[in-house]
Order: sequence, then structure tokens, then C-alpha cells
Amino acid sequence: MNVQIEVPVSKIMSTNLITLEVNEGLAQAEYLFKKHKIRHIPVLEKGKLVGLLSMNDLLRISFADGAYREEENIASSIYEMFTIQQLMIWQLETVTSDTPVKEVARILVKREYHSLPVVDNGELMGMVTTTDVIKYLLSIT
Repeated sequence: MNVQIEVPVSKIMSTNLITLEVNEGLAQAEYLFKKHKIRHIPVLEKGKLVGLLSMNDLLRISFADGAYREEENIASSIYEMFTIQQLMIWQLETVTSDTPVKEVARILVKREYHSLPVVDNGELMGMVTTTDVIKYLLSIT
């Protein structure tokens, strides 16, 4: 067994998180995705993790709306028709900060996820992505 892949995910996760409140709008979500060049945003309600929104969720609705229209501001019109609550993933799989990197990699592959929230005792501690895992694995080889 390779001890280096048994290190806890807390060693590779992102902790400087960009989050959304559940009642914020989709235009704000798109702004945050673009400004911070991220693809997943944890959604909070009163400080507690309740969901996860991905850039792909926004792309799906804006593409569907834009496929048959030639308007300039398609995204903003479709964003007014949906809420974060309607698009986000509600039933999240999470890991704890002491979950080994190897187990995180196994979950990401098995479930075909691209990110996992890291939660300890109900508190969002960080996020780990497939990119975090790959960068880490490349650093130890």
C-alpha cells in the first residue's frame, strides 16, 4: 500500500471557497463561476451546506433556451425563469477531511463526479476536485 495516497484529503482540498446562498440568483452564480474560473459552487442556507451548483447546470439551461433564439441576452432571460434551488444538486455525497485521497479518487471515478464537498460535523470545510486529485498524484510520482 502506498502511504502517500492514504494521506487525508485535507492536504489537497481547496479551503478558500466561493459559495452561494440558496436564495441568490443564477446571474450571480454565473458571475462567480466566470470571475473565479471555477466549475462548482457549494450552496448554503443559513451557513449550512444544502446543495451544489455546477457551471454545467447553467450551461444546460442557457443552451436549451438559446438553441432557437437569436437574442443577445439569452442567459439573463432564462436565468429569471429558474432558481438555484431548481438547478442545484440537493442530495450530496460528501467526504470528511480525514478521508484518504485514494478513497476520494475511488468515489470520484465510481460516481463520475468532478468534485466533492468536504464536511466535518455538518460544517463545510472545503472542496476537492478531480483536478486536485490528479495534481496531487502527479506530485508524488
